[in-house]
Amino acid sequence: MLQIRRANERGHADHGWLNAYHTFSFSDFYDDQWVHFRNLRVMNEDRVAPGMGFGMHPHRDMEIVTIVLSGEIMHKDSMGNEGIIKAGDVQRMSAGTGVMHSEFNPSKTELLHLYQIWILPEKHGVMPSYEQKMFSDTDTWNKLTLVASPTGESESVTIGQDVKLYRTTLEAGKKLELPLLQGRSVWVQIIKGKAKVNGEELVTSDGVGISAEKNISIEAIEETEFLLFDLN
Repeated sequence: MLQIRRANERGHADHGWLNAYHTFSFSDFYDDQWVHFRNLRVMNEDRVAPGMGFGMHPHRDMEIVTIVLSGEIMHKDSMGNEGIIKAGDVQRMSAGTGVMHSEFNPSKTELLHLYQIWILPEKHGVMPSYEQKMFSDTDTWNKLTLVASPTGESESVTIGQDVKLYRTTLEAGKKLELPLLQGRSVWVQIIKGKAKVNGEELVTSDGVGISAEKNISIEAIEETEFLLFDLN
């Protein structure tokens, strides 16, 4: 079964300095058909104007993954972490018992483009923690590259839920196939490009949830970058 979320059907909020698209219900946007997909709770595609960002604000009991597509983020949090997140970096913050953080676009000229992803945690009330790792374009070229996992295997960031997140770029004509284990589901989010996912054509910013299928097939019609979530 495929549940397709077209880019133009997502929630949208344009605040001038922030242009945000919401795959699932978030903030003032609510769609009772799209509250979450398994443990995947938030899939926000944000563009932040130069010199702008989010001031200090709280989070709690959520696994937050940030993937920068272009530009940079200046991150600061109540755990004492402070620094720059660049394109290609994967940041994981486990909010646990509570954390405050801010995120700003430090550039005076360049737009910041990112995905922020929230995953429901396996356990509540854990100690907050933070991790950040870089993955190059060559790391993700024509192969599923694990960037987040519950065990931190293959140098991925460690996430407090039975979820594996992969990032991949397929050149035109290339195809990936993998089995879908019983009881698992997959979400594929197209970052850019055009591909057929289990026979359905998806384009930039489209997403699809896949359940109760034997296999996952992703064929790039043109060069395509995507995220793949293996969910319990």
